[in-house]
Amino acid sequence: MQEPFECYNISDIEAGLGLKRKHLIAISLLVGNDHDLNGVPGIGVDTALRFVQMFSEDEVLNRLQEVGNGETLLFQGGIESVGCIPNSVENSIKTKSLHCSCCGHPGTKRGHLKVACNYCSVNSNENCIQKMVGFKCECSSCDSDRKSKEQKKHENWQIKVCQKIAMEQSFPNNEIIELYLSHNHGNLFENGPLLWENPNIETLVDFLCYHQQWDPSYIRQKMLPMLSTIFLREMASNPTRDALLYGQYEFNSIQRVKVRCGHPFYVVKWKKAAHDMGSAMHMIPTKQVDLQQGESDVVAESSDLLDEPDVPQILVIDECWFLLTDENIELVRAAFPRKVEAFLKEKEMKELKSRRKKSASSFVGTQRSESPKSSGIQLSITEFYRSTKLPDQAKQAGDSTENSEKQSEGISKARRKGSSPNLSKSVRRRLLFD
Repeated sequence: MQEPFECYNISDIEAGLGLKRKHLIAISLLVGNDHDLNGVPGIGVDTALRFVQMFSEDEVLNRLQEVGNGETLLFQGGIESVGCIPNSVENSIKTKSLHCSCCGHPGTKRGHLKVACNYCSVNSNENCIQKMVGFKCECSSCDSDRKSKEQKKHENWQIKVCQKIAMEQSFPNNEIIELYLSHNHGNLFENGPLLWENPNIETLVDFLCYHQQWDPSYIRQKMLPMLSTIFLREMASNPTRDALLYGQYEFNSIQRVKVRCGHPFYVVKWKKAAHDMGSAMHMIPTKQVDLQQGESDVVAESSDLLDEPDVPQILVIDECWFLLTDENIELVRAAFPRKVEAFLKEKEMKELKSRRKKSASSFVGTQRSESPKSSGIQLSITEFYRSTKLPDQAKQAGDSTENSEKQSEGISKARRKGSSPNLSKSVRRRLLFD
């Protein structure tokens, strides 16, 4: 799943696609927009993009007007009107020169049987070479023929697009064009300019409950991130000491930094105002999170786009409840600079302690690694096995050695005695070594 886009920069669009403002207006007219959801049937984004790229910014809207009216339209290549038959590149029919069926080069097979053609003789061949599968002749005649076919295909595509546009009634809509080209979007109403004010929450809740049958708590849950953003903007422009979010919650602190869709956010903790504890409050259903207080500055990556990222959560610390919302870092810094400074200092102190702890553990590890048993030097085998035996074991080993020697001497003497002098020398030698 692709990540959502928050904005499009016109500089990136111009550099990547070569489209400018009027090109984008033309595309919106073809594929549909907020004021005309249907657009032109049968024309998608790729077709519209390819079509508008054929014109400059100054002429693209005029060309759409001409096509919509079915008037004469001249393209590069010779289309005279929407219903005309396209001409070839040179507006004349040329017969293709004969080509050899064996090698595929210009000439006849009978002529190439006698002498190889100029293309095959370059490789010092006496006869023509059998052409490969998928062979394409590069002669001027074949090259011109391929260009003519491509041009004809492109012209047929242009005619089909123009026919679809001409079938649409009242195309293009001039009111939509004027609306997009207007630079004065604040004075579109007769009663005066459009003014942005804080939403009337209770009226909006009643409206959505009646028309959408939504639960009031669900509506307030969805509205809270919007209200927190409006509150931070007001605090940034006009700081007020006693200002409260939704008239009930005060800015407590910053819990941590959260990364969502590649953008960092501050997770802000909102606390119920002390003087508003006894008053009636509207319940906002939230998701409770189980986070340790020591993990407040950990950067968390949120990559699941199926989750509801703007749903407020509840954090419980020492039986104290906080609402958590994700807020823009720059907006929080502008609204509460001291809170941001305190959060950064606390984060820096924790990182410093963590570095000291890691350095201490690494120092202990190096001391252990420098011991003679793990220094990396090959040691004697006596470092791992005993080089001397216990006295009892040594005595027993000596006695067993003496007994074995005596037994071997007795056996050899017995063999010598048992050997008869009448036996031959070879037999006696064999008996001695058995």
